[in-house]
Amino acid sequence: MGAVTRLAELLIGKLGHLSFKTVFAPAMGGLVIGQEVARQTGARYIFAEKENNVLVLRRGFKIALGEPVLIVEDVVTRGGRVLECIEIIRQAGGVPVSIAMLVDRSAGVARFDIPAVSLLELSFPTYAADKIPPELAALPIEKPGS
Repeated sequence: MGAVTRLAELLIGKLGHLSFKTVFAPAMGGLVIGQEVARQTGARYIFAEKENNVLVLRRGFKIALGEPVLIVEDVVTRGGRVLECIEIIRQAGGVPVSIAMLVDRSAGVARFDIPAVSLLELSFPTYAADKIPPELAALPIEKPGS
């Protein structure tokens, strides 16, 4: 069994008897796990993409009035992309029913007005640009990608 298949099984297990018709994921991180959750639950799968650094529905994706939608994400740090997803669903007339994430690394900061589950909770210290400890400031900056 593949790792993504198993992670999706575990995540679905945390949802209980939640009812949804569509799985909605933000690109890029949520695409793979979102698709697998949709496949295993028999749900429709759609995703949002960045356009001018804002998530939007493209590719002809639509959300029906009253449609129950599960948001699936890989890692949530501050929760901004998830909040964008919630707003997209509501603007379209759908009903966001829950958030399922592999890793919640928000240290309890990310709060949503719908239920959220995660497989793992991690927290790492973050620092304002002018408050970085000297031993970290001495390291070269690397941006590995999105």
